[in-house]
Amino acid sequence: MEELAHSHSPARRPEPAGWELWRLPTRAVVLVLVVEAGALAMVITHLGLAAPEAFTGEVFGLAAFLTLLSVVHTELATGIERIRRRAAETSYFDLSSVWTFAAALLLPPALAAAVIGAVYLHLWHRVWRPAKVPLHRHVYTTATVVLAAGAAHAGVEWAGGLPDGPDDVAGVAGIAVAVLLYVVVNTLLVAGVIALTSEWRGVRALVGRLDDNALEVATLCMGGLAAVAIGATPWLVALVLPPILVLHRAVLVRHLEEAASTDAKTGLLNSAAWQAEAGRAVQRAQRGRGTAAVLILDLDHFKLVNDAHGHLAGDDVLAAVAAELRAGVREGDIVGRFGGEEFVVLLADLPQGALGRAEVRAVAERLRRLVSELDVPVCTPDGDLTITGLSVSVGGAAVPTDGATLEQVLKVADANLYAAKRDGRNLVRLPGPVQIPAPRTATG
Repeated sequence: MEELAHSHSPARRPEPAGWELWRLPTRAVVLVLVVEAGALAMVITHLGLAAPEAFTGEVFGLAAFLTLLSVVHTELATGIERIRRRAAETSYFDLSSVWTFAAALLLPPALAAAVIGAVYLHLWHRVWRPAKVPLHRHVYTTATVVLAAGAAHAGVEWAGGLPDGPDDVAGVAGIAVAVLLYVVVNTLLVAGVIALTSEWRGVRALVGRLDDNALEVATLCMGGLAAVAIGATPWLVALVLPPILVLHRAVLVRHLEEAASTDAKTGLLNSAAWQAEAGRAVQRAQRGRGTAAVLILDLDHFKLVNDAHGHLAGDDVLAAVAAELRAGVREGDIVGRFGGEEFVVLLADLPQGALGRAEVRAVAERLRRLVSELDVPVCTPDGDLTITGLSVSVGGAAVPTDGATLEQVLKVADANLYAAKRDGRNLVRLPGPVQIPAPRTATG
C-alpha cells in the first residue's frame, strides 16, 4: 500500500484501476467477485420472493434494535478489537457474529443482510480501517457473512422456525443446524480466498485453530440464545453483553501471550517459546518410546548482508529464510528463531533406528537446499535488488540416541553445527552413519 509519508496535501482516493484487489492472483479476484455477486443476488432474490406483509414496522424495529446492540458492543470493545485485529495473522474471528447470527434467525434474509451491512460498516470505521485492513478484504468478509446468514436462515426455516416452547426439540435442532451451516459456509469461503492468495501453510492457516473455531461456535450459540431471548423478552438480550465483553478480554489475553512468544522479525517462535514447546515434544517422545530430532541452522556470513545492504535488508532475509523453513517441514514440526541468524527445528514423531536418521538427514538437506536456492528482493538505499547466494550450516541430534533431554540434544546439535562450519559451511552434520536397510526379498 502506497503511503504519503511526507506530504501535507490531502490524500486522494485511488482510482478503481489502482485498487489493491487487482494485485491479487486472477483466480482469487474471480472468487472474490463471484462471492460478492452471489451475496448481492441472494439479497435481490429474497427481496423479490418476500411477501410485502413480511416487512412490518415490528420487523424493522427489531432490525434497528440488533444494529444498535452491535454498535454498543463494538464501542465497548473497540480498543480490544483493534489490538486483536493487528495481532491476527490469517484467520480472525469476529465476535460481532453474535448479532449477525441473531439477525439471520429472526429476520427475513434481505433485512438480515441490511443489518449485517450496517454492522460491518460500523466495524470498518471503528476497527478495520484504523488497523489498516484493505477495504476489499472487508467487503469480501461482509459478503461471506451475508451468504452464511442466508444459509443459517434456511436451516431454521427447514426446522419450522425458532423454538416456541420447552418441548420444541425441532426448533432447538434448527438452531444447531443453523450454527453448522453458518460456520461451514463462512469458513469455506474465507479459506478458499486464503488458499488462492498465499502459499500452502497447512490446514490451520486456512481454517484457524481448534480453539479459534470453538470461539466462533460459542459466539454463534450466544447469538442463538439472544434470538430466543428477543422472541420471548427482548430486554433480556442485554444480558448477552457482559459475557461477550469478558470473552473479548479472554481472547485478547491469549493474543498477547502469543505475541510474547513470537519473534517479531520472522513470525517464528522465539527462543523461550520454542524450547518450551520442543521440551514437551521431547517428553512425549520419551513417554511413547518414540524418536524426535533437533536441527540448528546458522546463516553463513550473514554479517556481510547487513554490512553491504543494511539491517532492514537483513531483516527481509531473515523473514524469507523463516518462511522457507516453515515450508520445508511438516505441519507438526516446531520451527523457531534461536537468536541472531540461528534457527532451530524440532522434528517430532520420527521412525526409530536407521530410517529415522535417514529422515532427519533428508529434512536437513532439504532445508539447506531451499535456503541456497532462495532469492530475496529487498529495498536498499541504492535501490531495489535481489539477494542471492545464501546458505546455511546445519547440525542435528536425536532423542534418545544422542541425548535423553532437550538440553542434551541441543548441545550435540550445536557441536555438529560448528563441525559443519569448520568443514566449509553450507553443509549438514549429524552424528552417526545413516544406513537404510535393504528391503527384504521373498524366499521360498
